[in-house]
Amino acid sequence: MTNRHACRKLFSVDQEIVVPRAESVKKLENFLKARFPVGYVRKLFRKHGVRVNGKRSKPEDPIQVGDRIRLYIPFEETVQRRGSAVPSQSKIPTIYEDDSLLVIDKPAGISVHEGKQLLKRHSIIGALERLYRDQGILPKLVHRLDRNTSGVLVVAKNDSTAAKLERIFAEEKNVRKEYISLLAGRLQDNHGTIDFPLPGRDGKAVRALTRFKIVERFLETTLVKVTIETGRMHQIRLHFSRLGYPVVMDDRHGDFKFNRQFRKNYGLKRQFLHACRLDLKIGDAQRSWSAPLPKDLEAILAALRSAQTGER
Repeated sequence: MTNRHACRKLFSVDQEIVVPRAESVKKLENFLKARFPVGYVRKLFRKHGVRVNGKRSKPEDPIQVGDRIRLYIPFEETVQRRGSAVPSQSKIPTIYEDDSLLVIDKPAGISVHEGKQLLKRHSIIGALERLYRDQGILPKLVHRLDRNTSGVLVVAKNDSTAAKLERIFAEEKNVRKEYISLLAGRLQDNHGTIDFPLPGRDGKAVRALTRFKIVERFLETTLVKVTIETGRMHQIRLHFSRLGYPVVMDDRHGDFKFNRQFRKNYGLKRQFLHACRLDLKIGDAQRSWSAPLPKDLEAILAALRSAQTGER
């Protein structure tokens, strides 16, 4: 990574990983891929850096509860110096929980899962796995939020619930996702729809539908409430960027010159995008969860209102 706030850190992983009780019988390779980036796992096998119960093992070897896995090749991880520390499990805000699912208020600055250069232990799902390990529960992600997006995130607590929720999110018709976002520029339309195709899972263009409503206008920015009826990667960010009003502080699809000045003026260090509500129909039950706007974003709005009042 070229991020000036990133550094590389070598993790010595020559420690035992004991297969937890919640783990079903699976191949060693698949077990490791659920915890480490694919490239690193392939390197382990290529260089014979894996032992199970003291014996050299192959990717297809089955592992079972209680097996002891030892890795002998360090993993080089890119660590963000700012905003990347996963909160302790007890400090992950819980919105709702029952025997089958968990809904949390995801903090910004933390990835929901492992990446090419990020260990699972430094992600939300890694923290949740540690939290529920003693209960024999292996949490599973059923949808995603960007690292720098905060808000409502649903996690399944068992395989059957995960399969059901994954199907609901894939079908999209029984899901309504609502966001709050600050856009660069003064958007004139009080409401509107962005219907422009974006890349799907296989890379081919698929329909993407975003609806928005103006909440408040400031001197150089616009606060909007957004609902998406499809779940494409970076959908909101890509759609508003194409519209000419990118999400404030979006470091990939945004207005970089505007972002530099906004950060200088207001100190915001992440994109202004928050998943404030999620409505989900599970069977015959309609569920709804919401997460309040985080303090850092509330502070930005207060500063914008103050600046606007001063200008007037």
